[in-house]
Amino acid sequence: MLDISTHSGGLCDGLTRRSLLRAGGLGLLTGGLAAAQPLTALAQTGSISFGRAKRCIVLFLMGGPPQHSTWDPKPDAVAEVRGEIAPIATSVPGLLIGEGYPRLASLMDRFAVLRAVVTDDNAHSSSGYFMLTGHPHIPMNAENANPGFPNDRPNVAAIVQHLQSGHPLLPPAVRLPHHIFNTDQSVWPGQESGYLGHAANPWLFRCEPGSANYDVPDFRLAADVSLDRLGSRRSLLSQMDEQLRALAAQQTMERFDREQRQAFELLSSAGARAACDLSLEPAEVRDRYGRTQFGQSVLLARRLAEAGVSFIHVNWFRGADEPSDAPCWDSHTMETERLRTVLMPPTDLAASALVEDLEHRGMLDDTLVCILSEFGRTPRFNGRGGRDHWGHVFSVALAGGGIRGGVVHGASDAQGAYPLEGIVRPQDLTATILHCLGFAPTTEIHDMVGRPFPVSPGELIAAVT
Repeated sequence: MLDISTHSGGLCDGLTRRSLLRAGGLGLLTGGLAAAQPLTALAQTGSISFGRAKRCIVLFLMGGPPQHSTWDPKPDAVAEVRGEIAPIATSVPGLLIGEGYPRLASLMDRFAVLRAVVTDDNAHSSSGYFMLTGHPHIPMNAENANPGFPNDRPNVAAIVQHLQSGHPLLPPAVRLPHHIFNTDQSVWPGQESGYLGHAANPWLFRCEPGSANYDVPDFRLAADVSLDRLGSRRSLLSQMDEQLRALAAQQTMERFDREQRQAFELLSSAGARAACDLSLEPAEVRDRYGRTQFGQSVLLARRLAEAGVSFIHVNWFRGADEPSDAPCWDSHTMETERLRTVLMPPTDLAASALVEDLEHRGMLDDTLVCILSEFGRTPRFNGRGGRDHWGHVFSVALAGGGIRGGVVHGASDAQGAYPLEGIVRPQDLTATILHCLGFAPTTEIHDMVGRPFPVSPGELIAAVT
């Protein structure tokens, strides 16, 4: 299935947008469809950067991949540090990466690797917040943290949603296939618009595109509703609105009016629905990305980028069958086994397919691809065959969109434990992403009461741009 939403907030004494729209026969949540402010901040400040990327695709490997087995192998370290994933040569002489990424190894001349990324935060939620927003969580090392003040900085996708005009129907920014959440189901802070307000929330596409029955049902009208009947449903909702206006604040209803209107336009647009229809892709293309939830999510991201979406954030899919002590990339146990079977092969397949596909379509030069996570893993294995949380140094890979390929920036020590040089902090990464998209870090955005903030307090990573 596929579901579109921004958050689970209700309207009018707990009546949600979903219940309102389902009353009209629409399987759609429309929060976040509100029109973005088209380059308002840039027009006000006149500060525009020289990035050439038109779009950005983030592949977020939630849980924390081990830097030693992926982008920063340590072949000369002792066994309990280097692990069992051997390094392999790449298309860049002298650059080694983990053997679980053979396809990516052949593409490293397109990638820049940042080997000294630092949050100094060892908790998923708070380190994740730092990576997603470019601002440290208050306090740091806070597991199962929740969104809300003072940790209400906007996600980079929300900043793009706020600043940039999108496709006439599709939004500037989309997240898929679900929120990032912890084992207790708590949703990480830093995934939404924060102080920018509801209109800047990136769309959340809840979907399972790797499932056999994936057919974007919520982008279609209900089985008993034709386009001819859609006008009648619009009339019904208009009558409901008249009653709701007596119960709700005017500002809330105006927002709902706008979103409802755009929902009808979306449902009547074959092009918007087609952007999410993976059945339109040749079987060999779907196979090339991998028939996993992650692989098909990455393919969906490419389709959305091609359709005009400016920022697509793809989270690693967390299924119901994930082991509780090592979900996703959070490999506290069974690290080597999971890397070799369910983690590195799907990532290698999907990420390499994305880069090659974008290049084949002439889109790589103006599409920034980022492979990142909330942190890395401890330099030494624990007693359970895994590694634990480590925010003191880890790696990020970037490609396309004006990034210099074949570059390694920064270095960790001999154990992959601490940075030696070229430290990159999350605010520098967000500044660089926004630079590549054409927004200077000094570009001003404003919170709901008009206070100005720069889009990023960080510095451009000049070595890779």
